[in-house]
Amino acid sequence: MTALPALLLCGAMVAQAIVPRRRVAIVLLAAALAVLETTIDGRASMRVLVGGIPWDVLILLVALGALSELFRGSRLFERLAVAVVTRGGANPTRLVLMVAVLMYVASAFVNNLTALLLVMPVLLVLLRLVGTTQRHLTWTVAVMLVACNLGGAATPIGDFPAILLLGAGAMSFNAYLAAAAPLTLLAMAAFLIVVTTLVRPASDVPQSALMSNVTVAVVRALHRNLRVDVRLLLPATGGLALMLATWALVPASTLPPELVAWLGVPLVLLLAGGAGVRAVRAAVDVESTLFLFALFVLVGCVRTTGMFDSMADQLLALPLPPRAQLVVFALAAGLLTGLFSAGPSMAALLVVAQGLAHTLPGEVVYIALALSVCAGSSLFLTAATAGPLAQGMVERALLRAGDGSPIRFGFFEFLKPGALAFVLIEGVAVAWCVLAKT
Repeated sequence: MTALPALLLCGAMVAQAIVPRRRVAIVLLAAALAVLETTIDGRASMRVLVGGIPWDVLILLVALGALSELFRGSRLFERLAVAVVTRGGANPTRLVLMVAVLMYVASAFVNNLTALLLVMPVLLVLLRLVGTTQRHLTWTVAVMLVACNLGGAATPIGDFPAILLLGAGAMSFNAYLAAAAPLTLLAMAAFLIVVTTLVRPASDVPQSALMSNVTVAVVRALHRNLRVDVRLLLPATGGLALMLATWALVPASTLPPELVAWLGVPLVLLLAGGAGVRAVRAAVDVESTLFLFALFVLVGCVRTTGMFDSMADQLLALPLPPRAQLVVFALAAGLLTGLFSAGPSMAALLVVAQGLAHTLPGEVVYIALALSVCAGSSLFLTAATAGPLAQGMVERALLRAGDGSPIRFGFFEFLKPGALAFVLIEGVAVAWCVLAKT
């Protein structure tokens, strides 16, 4: 068994984490080298490797990305963000809770980046006007990111790991939703309870009823001309509702999830007319699509070496009960995701999970994997899908504390909130591994 494809995969994941701006070029080059080695060694041809790419997953990602862009263009979530921020602005603790709920719900239906781009600017305007502290800002933004991760894991269409499970046929829409939604809500509730009762980040924020009222009035005035574009909202909402109903009611064997998305999104674009086409022109993220294409090729090359099957066999050979073996897998998945981020980890670990699902209950294995990937993506700022974006938005906001010192949000500021989120979400994953009924 040659180790070169695995070394290329690991090396590419480390390099793209260190130099994220070059991640597409890095992974494409690593994939090309892995394909070269695999074809020369005779384990698989180029045609076989490309044919093994889960195109259904890529179709789902592109289609749902286009739908997210329509919701973004409709400005619905911006309107909701203004309503949430103005209602919670007078009370910092209530503001954190309301923003967390909004981010969780938004990320369940649109990707994390879109949700953050729509909500965070309004929040930063409020914090600039009413005043904040380093501790309050850190925990508020961290709560938003964790809520994004949990919301994305709550539904089969929220974020890449869940979409991968749906597109690969590992779980049905209903089975994933029924298991993941309550577990992510439990983790979300535990995280918010600890933050608001033990951490209490709002405790050092000076509060003034007059200042809060003035600030809320200013935020409303700044966004008074914000209008929801019904030309985009109605087709997008109707199309999403129709696709959700189809996924829930029609078996995947009759109508695959990716075909539902392929049929639904073009229909939505036709109904939205020119406004829909203009809104979606930038929706197809070529960079992300190329990254995932190369990643799937890399994983396919590693699969030809038998390494993933060997890893699954080694896990099953551990002198532990089956549920304890699954706990080991879940913990390893969480830590690997923290190091390499959700996309690469999920793509590689799903192959191992499929091996474990031959002897352990498939639903238990896949939900444990999804929760562990969610935990890992909350561990470090670099692992969170929207982490670098949030960091950049805070830096550009140029927020300052009451004493004039600059307020920052970066890798080290996120460590404490990330560690707390990881422990709580991974704890829910471990409990699921042990207690889930087969």
